[in-house]
Amino acid sequence: MIFNKKILLYLSLLSGILLSLAWPQNGFAPLLFLAWIPLLIVEDYFYVNRKEVKAKRLFGLSYLTFLTWNVFTTWWVWNATAPGSIFAFACNSLFMAAVFMLFHFTRSRTGNIIGYISLPVYWIAFEYIHLHWELSWPWLTLGNGFASYYKWIQWYEYTGILGGSLWILMVNILLFKIFFQHNPQTLNGKASSPSRVKPRDRKPQTITAVLIILVPVVYSLLRYNNYKEVSHPVNISIVQPNIDPYNEKFSGMSAHDQLLKLLRLASSVTDSATDYLAAPETALPNGIWEEDLQNHPDINLLRSFMKAFPKLTVVIGAATSRIYGEGKPHSETARKFRDSPEYYDQFNTALQLDNFSDSIRMYHKSKLVLGVEKMPYPKIFGFLEKLSIDLGGASGSLGAEKEPFNFISNDSIKIAPIICYESVYGDYVSQYVRKGAQLLFIITNDGWWGNTPGHRQHLDYGRLRAIEMRRSIARSANTGISCFINQRGDISHATKYWEDDAIKEILNTNDEMTFYAKYGDDFFKMFCWTGLLLFGFALYKKFRS
Repeated sequence: MIFNKKILLYLSLLSGILLSLAWPQNGFAPLLFLAWIPLLIVEDYFYVNRKEVKAKRLFGLSYLTFLTWNVFTTWWVWNATAPGSIFAFACNSLFMAAVFMLFHFTRSRTGNIIGYISLPVYWIAFEYIHLHWELSWPWLTLGNGFASYYKWIQWYEYTGILGGSLWILMVNILLFKIFFQHNPQTLNGKASSPSRVKPRDRKPQTITAVLIILVPVVYSLLRYNNYKEVSHPVNISIVQPNIDPYNEKFSGMSAHDQLLKLLRLASSVTDSATDYLAAPETALPNGIWEEDLQNHPDINLLRSFMKAFPKLTVVIGAATSRIYGEGKPHSETARKFRDSPEYYDQFNTALQLDNFSDSIRMYHKSKLVLGVEKMPYPKIFGFLEKLSIDLGGASGSLGAEKEPFNFISNDSIKIAPIICYESVYGDYVSQYVRKGAQLLFIITNDGWWGNTPGHRQHLDYGRLRAIEMRRSIARSANTGISCFINQRGDISHATKYWEDDAIKEILNTNDEMTFYAKYGDDFFKMFCWTGLLLFGFALYKKFRS
């Protein structure tokens, strides 16, 4: 192939398009095994001709790849916030391009073997960091790409999604080296002489690539078809009130009327055998003061409904606030009253109420949405607080729990109260399971983005948590899709988008711990340290030369 500027541009664009076409919910996931190859061809050209061509052009081309991927797969963020979406597209693409350039730098200084090892090392290290720092936006973690092909990735119970990312990168590198790493040319048509794969060497490498793809898939299909849940039944009802988050949720419809609608729906699926009723994120939207929670009229109305069902435990989302008295310590996210020396925090909260006690258990959302519910690193960026996006209710940084914990019912059943965006974080959810969670409840509000791939991708990511933890899931959405997910990742009783509904199902609890539930992403920490060593070695080679 004769390379010129247009071909390099088209190849970079092709990688971004292939990544997008592979993405859930309607994508063809096997394309992920090929999607990086065009960009690797581009990088190989710059590697072979590194003395004649400046690397900054490679940065621009790789940025095009990742910007295409980000925009085509998460364009729906624009429906909620145009400025926020532009910031997310630009920054996430910048991070990804920087990681790719680290790979190119390392390969240029250390050669092919260490160079191609460094790509998955750097990328997995980046994804690990992206799941754990305050600038987190892990929606496009590569391993998420198989969420719709969940029968192929039952082995995530050992590795989580980062194992899927490693799988994808290994296959792409192998296929590229087998079929495409040979005789690129300079811009003026002068042939160079890179290492090439000899025909007789392609057969074992091809067999290796095929086995790397097929062995996990075959194992997963066998695991899926032979996995049996142990019968520990719990009767669960779910309500989807379908209250418009823009025009009704926080204005236009009173909180009292919203609760009445929710209870009317709940009455159609709740009976004396019902153990749990799940209601969505911010189902109680009025910013209830936690000090007055027991006496709030919405809580009293909810308790009146519960009296008819003696076994019933309710898990429901609420917007709550907490006052810090004058002179008392307060959090970094606390706000000062205008006319008082006191401070207060606002929370996105899950509540649990039952008929056996007057106590109300509270969990505050911890994994907050960047730019909507929190400003990252408040000591550094606190001056930007006023620019936080208001999607109804409170704007600015919310308070958060320091770590997850479970709700415990009178029957000693432990459930994980997972609020919306938290369900994207496998390592975070594994902490609930290590503390004994037997069921996962996801309460969410997915209507901000409209009828777009956003709420469907979010739903599919829930399958991954079910597989990683082998825990059944009850998913209650205000708007979006409510459903039940079993321990294999199968979805049942899925509601339709933008329709109020109520559903019920019997789910099995589980006490067994998967390998991933025990250890989370701990194994992948070593990729961060290995990446530092590889980068240090590349710097050493640079300065030595």
